[in-house]
Amino acid sequence: MKIDGFRGRLITADHADYDTARAVWNGAVDRRPRLIARCLDTADAAAAVRFARDHDLEIAVRGGGHNVAGTAVCDDGIVIDLSAMRAVSVDPADRTARVQGGALWADVDHETQAHGLATTGGIVSHTGVAGLTLGGGIGFLMRKHGLAVDNLLTAEAVTADGSILRASADDHPDLYWALRGGGGNFGIVTLFRFALHPVGPTVLAGPVFWAADDTADVLRFYRDFAAAAPDELGTVVRLGTVPPLPVIPEELHWRPAVAVVCCYAGPIADGERAVEALRRLGRPLVDLLAPKPYSAHQSATDDTTPHGWHYYWKSTDLADLSDDTISVIAEHAYRAGSPRSYAVMFHMGGAVGRVAHTATAYAGRDVAHNINIDAVWLPGESGEHAAAETAWARRFLDVLQPHRANSVYVNFLDSDDGTSRVREAYGEHIYQRLAEVKAKYDPGNTFQHNKNIHPG
Repeated sequence: MKIDGFRGRLITADHADYDTARAVWNGAVDRRPRLIARCLDTADAAAAVRFARDHDLEIAVRGGGHNVAGTAVCDDGIVIDLSAMRAVSVDPADRTARVQGGALWADVDHETQAHGLATTGGIVSHTGVAGLTLGGGIGFLMRKHGLAVDNLLTAEAVTADGSILRASADDHPDLYWALRGGGGNFGIVTLFRFALHPVGPTVLAGPVFWAADDTADVLRFYRDFAAAAPDELGTVVRLGTVPPLPVIPEELHWRPAVAVVCCYAGPIADGERAVEALRRLGRPLVDLLAPKPYSAHQSATDDTTPHGWHYYWKSTDLADLSDDTISVIAEHAYRAGSPRSYAVMFHMGGAVGRVAHTATAYAGRDVAHNINIDAVWLPGESGEHAAAETAWARRFLDVLQPHRANSVYVNFLDSDDGTSRVREAYGEHIYQRLAEVKAKYDPGNTFQHNKNIHPG
């Protein structure tokens, strides 16, 4: 098989690397594309799009391959694979970085931290830059420096007809608006240019764990603590079991616990003052908050969500952290059967909420917290855990219904979250505007293997 103008690797089902090439982060996803086109550059991606259109092939686009719904791979179509395009170049004087579409956040942190700079990225370093950014991009730095999309200055995109466009505030501004939160609906972004900020390279960061029995007390304290926190303090709450990481005493491994994970994007002494009350709360099981390299913090939990495990997610934005909401979370978070399942809650606000609601396609600007319910089991445990863990996640979301905001983060939607939840992610006004941009740049819905926005 040959693609005109394509210089990368073409991998078909009879290739020795086929099974490795079609595997994505979520091991529960098992799809068999007809062709995997592993690109070397933007021209390759454009050639692959034209080939797919000429041969009426469904397109899946792979950046980091980390989306829980497995949108990076399709059955019987073509995967346009950017995983070989991971270059990152930093301009320290301009405080910007150019990042190829297959890069992971570990690649970005490695290069930017050499200059004491960073931009908002995911909380797991083997997450892909492209997918996380195009859906909005939440992470520890967002309250101080905004979402990933708030730091996206320009994007190079291959559109549905194979054209290569530059999107920015001055070039194709409608496409630039849509790419900042609208997901992979509008083209294949092969190059991102981000604004960078002084961060670290040493930051005060890490988790504090308390016993699961203390969850309600911890969350009630956290509600007020987070509301008063400075923008520099990013926090994530994790509810599940203590992961078996080498830095954690072995006797605590797999014990049900709640953790508040912190990262202070400012001077260490200021960070110590900002977290002082948190560290004094109750009787922590273990306190791992300490000065450490920012890049080390970003990758600290990578081993708790490895490639190949099976994942199923349910998510919602929360209206608030009322006492009733806290009671529901405390009651249901630990009912999972698999010790690897957990729920994670992000504190939003700060710089995220100071951007105008319609400035980008990311719609959750006024949300204080969101929660992602992560059912997890090992590949050999599907018979034991798959149905039960899936039911746990669904039930957890159901009981949160009275406490939900009318929104959800699009990057947390799984394969069974349909059009109504995609509309929920954006709200009707932003969704309709996205549909109009879709109609302009992809009227035939060429890019539909995603959380799809129909042309309109």
